[in-house]
Amino acid sequence: MDGLLIDSEDIYTLVTNKILHEHGRPDLPWSIKAQLQGRPRAEANAIFSSWARIPLSEDDYFSKQSKLQREHFPSCQPLPGVPDLLKNLSNAGVFLALATSSHSDNYTLKTSHLSSLFSVFPESQRVLGDDPRIGAGRGKPAPDIYLLALQTINDSVRATGGAPQDIQPEECLVFEDSVPGVEAGRRAGMRVVWCPHPGLKGEFRGKEEKVLAGRCENENAEDDHEVEAVDEPWSKLRGWPSRYEDGWGQQLDSLEAFPYEKYGIRV
Repeated sequence: MDGLLIDSEDIYTLVTNKILHEHGRPDLPWSIKAQLQGRPRAEANAIFSSWARIPLSEDDYFSKQSKLQREHFPSCQPLPGVPDLLKNLSNAGVFLALATSSHSDNYTLKTSHLSSLFSVFPESQRVLGDDPRIGAGRGKPAPDIYLLALQTINDSVRATGGAPQDIQPEECLVFEDSVPGVEAGRRAGMRVVWCPHPGLKGEFRGKEEKVLAGRCENENAEDDHEVEAVDEPWSKLRGWPSRYEDGWGQQLDSLEAFPYEKYGIRV
């Protein structure tokens, strides 16, 4: 969601830089920001704190950050191409779910004024970063959030008698802007569209195939489904292990003019 559907990643950067400047620190570089994107809140905060080394307690930093976020998040706007993409997918009868690392409090700040945009995601098919069904330490790049999102779709379809059998991971398409998110989608056995921020794109220039294969943090894994040990119904889903240049990852510079036909979607 952040940096993919709405411009909240730039607002995160604005807020962070304001706090850094108060303490004589430089702007947050993309080499660090790239490690924060898409990750669970606690993990991202640990990475940032290790780099920033500002003289604030954790509580004081979060207080400043929260105040600035409450001020700026309500100004979030959709990124180019997103309103048409969501409208076209919905009108084409594609089952949609939202899977975001944002916790419910920030999610509300970012989206309450964009209810029309997010109305394509049924409430039961929105999986947020503080969803209790996702265990501690199981955020992106672990596949859990996407497997759970798929389960919410299957539960809904099953309840309405909308399909004769469950949708499988290999039938899903994940949209992501973050590198950990791409890895999460690939480890879930799903196809992935990666649409990175220009700053992130520059940081991973020359490493695109590694990103698209979901191998930036999981280089040597042959099949993550063999090692995932999560006792949840949705964790029994199985997709395909990722491979370099297997065609299951695509990079786009924008979600404008999305190639629906490539994915068998008629709009």
